[in-house]
Amino acid sequence: MVTGAGSNAPLEPAYLLHRRPYRETSALLEVFTHGHGRIALVARGARRPRSALRAALTPFVPLLVSWSGRGEVGTLRGAEAQGPAVSMSGDALLSGLYLNELLMRLIHRHDPHPELFEAYREAIGALGAGVDTEFTLRVFEKRMLESIGYGLLLDREAGSGLPVVREQRYAYRADHGPDPAAAPSRNCVEVSGATLLALAGEQPLDDVGRREAKRLMRFVLRVHLGERPLVTRAMFGG
Repeated sequence: MVTGAGSNAPLEPAYLLHRRPYRETSALLEVFTHGHGRIALVARGARRPRSALRAALTPFVPLLVSWSGRGEVGTLRGAEAQGPAVSMSGDALLSGLYLNELLMRLIHRHDPHPELFEAYREAIGALGAGVDTEFTLRVFEKRMLESIGYGLLLDREAGSGLPVVREQRYAYRADHGPDPAAAPSRNCVEVSGATLLALAGEQPLDDVGRREAKRLMRFVLRVHLGERPLVTRAMFGG
């Protein structure tokens, strides 16, 4: 149920995740807010040529929004840019769209995640500033999983509880965590202790670690995303 701010309430920090046409001149929005999580809103008249909302309702623009309504879908009452759009192109733009799709797929409506909102804000800023794209994505994926209750065990073995050793190879099971690697299995992905510890501390990775971290995150995310593939992953080429 939408329980958002009315026209007299303070504006809520937000980002637009997705928009699509609704009726003749309106738009249906998916918005990620700081205090209310992901919400669906109708922006009436937003597609009219002279609508004041057209410029503001763009991905990667930090917004302040207000809305009203008691059903599943609310009505946007106000939206203004809190700052300029984060400028992205190429891989950075695809990465930003990937983050949006992850949020659309993995967080429930009306479930607040203020810490994830800040992680998203930080990731979008890093992508716009040209910070290492792969590192930015891995850190966000890790923080997102923590926020929604599926945080990764990275610094100790799942079975024994012993600290992870940099030089050791581990078999990581998505529902369990890392254990010393034995025979290969389709139910786990092999990763080095160095990569696990770098992810745990959000430290830069070498080329081998980057490949391992990407493979690990894809393996874990697949469990939560299900069989339907991500559109943005196909745009990346797999």
